[in-house]
Amino acid sequence: MTFLRRRPFRALAVALATTPLLLAAACSHASDTPTGSTASGSTKALPKTLVFSPLSLAPPALKGLSEGVKGLASSQGWEVIVQDPNFDATKQVQQLNEVISSGRAGAAWILAVAPKSLGDLIKTAQAKGVPLLVNGKPDEYGFSGPQPGITFDYIDYTAGGKALGEQLGKCITEKNGGTGKVLYVASQEGTAGKQEFDTAAAEAFKAAAPNATLAQTIVSVDRAKAQTDIGNALQGNPDLVGVFSANDEGALGALGAFNAAGKKLTCVTDFGGNDEVLKNVTSGKIYASVALQFNDDTAQSFNTLVKMQADPKANGEVLIVPQKTFTQGS
Repeated sequence: MTFLRRRPFRALAVALATTPLLLAAACSHASDTPTGSTASGSTKALPKTLVFSPLSLAPPALKGLSEGVKGLASSQGWEVIVQDPNFDATKQVQQLNEVISSGRAGAAWILAVAPKSLGDLIKTAQAKGVPLLVNGKPDEYGFSGPQPGITFDYIDYTAGGKALGEQLGKCITEKNGGTGKVLYVASQEGTAGKQEFDTAAAEAFKAAAPNATLAQTIVSVDRAKAQTDIGNALQGNPDLVGVFSANDEGALGALGAFNAAGKKLTCVTDFGGNDEVLKNVTSGKIYASVALQFNDDTAQSFNTLVKMQADPKANGEVLIVPQKTFTQGS
C-alpha cells in the first residue's frame, strides 16, 4: 500500500487489531515447511518469520500498527521482526538486507521510504526465495507488472478522487440546484497519489455539477489547521455551500469551521472514512465518504503473502486497497 496519508496509518492499525480471524484464515493455508531458493539453486525451509518494515515507528499510528502485526502473527505461531528505518531509505535497505541475506526472514511486509531504492534488495529476496509485500505500484519500483515473489499493494487514488468529486457534484445538484461555490481541501505536497487524486476530483466535480464553481483550494495538514484555514476561507467567500476533502482531517475541520461561523454547510464529502467521519455520514452532517476498506485489505494482503511463501518463484499479485462509498441513508 502507498501509505503517506495520516488516516490510513490509523485505520490499518485498527483493522489489524480487530481482525485476528483474518490472519488465522490466511496462515491456516500455509505449509509448515515452505521452501525458498538460494542463490546456488538449492532449497531450504523458510522460517515462519515476518519482517515488518514501516516508514518509521515515530508516528503513533505506525507504532500501533507494528504492535498489531506482532500480536496477530504471534498468535498464529509466527515470529515478527519489527524494524525502524525512521524515514531513512538507506537505513531501511540495510536493515532489510541483513535479515533477508542471513536467512532469518521468511517473508517481509515493507512500507517503502523510497521504492526505487529497493532494487538490489528485491533481487536478493528473489534469489533467496523470500516473498515480499510492498506498498505502491510496480512502476514505482521500476517494473512494468507483477514480479516473481513480489506483491504490490496500492490505493487507487484516481478512482478515489473521481468518487469524491462525483459525490459533491451530486449533493450540490440535489440540495442546491446545481449551483454555488465550493472549497476543495487538498492533501499536502508529497502525499502519495496527490496529483492524480486532485485532478480526478476536480474533473469529476465539474462534470457532475457544471454550473457550480470551485472558489478556492486550501491544503489540510491536520484537523485544527484545516478548521482555521477553512474559517479564513469563509471570510473571503461567505457564500460557500460545499466542501470536498482529500482527507478526514479536512472534512472534520470543515464541520468545525462552519459551525464556529454559525453557517450552514450544505454539502461536504470526504476521502478516507474514519469512524468519526462515518458517524457524521450516518447523522447527515457529511453527505458522503469514500472509505478505504483496510479490514478487507488486511485479509487479502496476508492471504497473498502466505501463498507466496509456499511458492516464492511464482509471480506475485498487484492488489488494490478496496474502497466503498458511504452516503446518507446507506
